[in-house]
Amino acid sequence: MNPKYTHKTVKGTTAVNKKITGFTDEERAAMRERARELAAEARSNKNRAQGENDVLAAIAKMPEPDRALAKRLHAIIKATAPALLPKTWYGMPAYANKDGKVVCFFQAASKFKYRYATLGFQEDAHLDDGDMWPSSYALKKLTSTEEAKIAALVKKAVG
Repeated sequence: MNPKYTHKTVKGTTAVNKKITGFTDEERAAMRERARELAAEARSNKNRAQGENDVLAAIAKMPEPDRALAKRLHAIIKATAPALLPKTWYGMPAYANKDGKVVCFFQAASKFKYRYATLGFQEDAHLDDGDMWPSSYALKKLTSTEEAKIAALVKKAVG
């Protein structure tokens, strides 16, 4: 008889079981699941880092005052909703949920030669308020008042 195996009854079954020298099937399954989670997290962090780089590059290409607005907005969104993933969307900074759906975005005034930049929210933003609510906001400059409003909107948008 192989010394690694012994005949024992386990919870009413008669089976050949390994001596308890290693991990159980459940422990091995849990470790495999954790390895999958870590791999997914690594991919997510890589995507986050790449998205962050893409957003910062897009912001760097903007003329002033769009660049200053976009930098400040980026900082507010990151601080208020760290779970949102930065990415570019139509070449502009955007922030997506875990499913990759854009929740909010910044559109530079210079993009379409508008007189103001835009902070917009997509349908995955949780801003619903009755049968009608704003989904985009004109931005000319950011003071502490506007920054507080933006932080509150972003917090509400992510739920």
